Amino acid sequence: MIGVIDVGGGTRGIFGAGVFDYCMDNGIDFDLFIGVSAGSANGSSFISRQRGRNLVFYDNYAFRRKYMSVWNMLISGEFINLDYIYSTLSNSDGENPLDYKAFSENPTDFEVVATNAFTGKPVYFPKSAIKQDSYDIVKASCAVPVASKPYPIDGIPYYDGGLSDPIPYKRAFDKGCDKLVVVLTRPKDAFRKQDGDLKFAKLVRKKYPKAAEVIINRYEVYNSSLIEILELEKQGKVLIIAPDDISGLKTLTKDHKPLRKLYAKGYAEAEKIKDFLNK
Repeated sequence: MIGVIDVGGGTRGIFGAGVFDYCMDNGIDFDLFIGVSAGSANGSSFISRQRGRNLVFYDNYAFRRKYMSVWNMLISGEFINLDYIYSTLSNSDGENPLDYKAFSENPTDFEVVATNAFTGKPVYFPKSAIKQDSYDIVKASCAVPVASKPYPIDGIPYYDGGLSDPIPYKRAFDKGCDKLVVVLTRPKDAFRKQDGDLKFAKLVRKKYPKAAEVIINRYEVYNSSLIEILELEKQGKVLIIAPDDISGLKTLTKDHKPLRKLYAKGYAEAEKIKDFLNK
């Protein structure tokens, strides 16, 4: 069983968009796709076989103020408008709808990782949780703290899946994978720093203390997971697809030139997948 994980990373997710466009162009498929944050959006379009769809979101729609902007923050208290992205644009009557029929009929299994804001624990939503014009689990997985409010599903608020399980390789192997491709959006020798996490944690601590704890510790979780998949790569069980450079792109950077460069890097790096799967 062959699995793939896309860890997301805001607009840096354009790297994964390049990876999966290459896969579609070259007939590369997987038995299981686990998406984290923007990686869940990449996975949705990959499974629905909509080549180039994610590129438009990163390199076009993301520059609209309705998508993410200070204007949004002033209007709604959220920098990122998840409903605009994954409902207004993506619904069947939207500007760029997800092909739900193709998505649902594709046999590839799909999971989306989100973080329960009350418990700080990861939740793995199944493919069946996505219905026509109901992409709430993707919104939940992409709810970046402070930039977004936690997204509610059945009365439970969820934050970005990258807080609690940023590289869910253990989940993939537990699901039966023999080989695993992991798509990162930072160089694979780039370990995460705590940086502004303390500030973000302070802003959510009063309402969601468990989520705040996870934010404080996420750099350690990411780094330990990275160390482990680097070792698994040496053993031939994992292939890490990662950019050698991200041209200064941060999670929510909007800049066409480095974004397009990162997309091209993803497309080029994905060529390694062929050899890995044929070994």
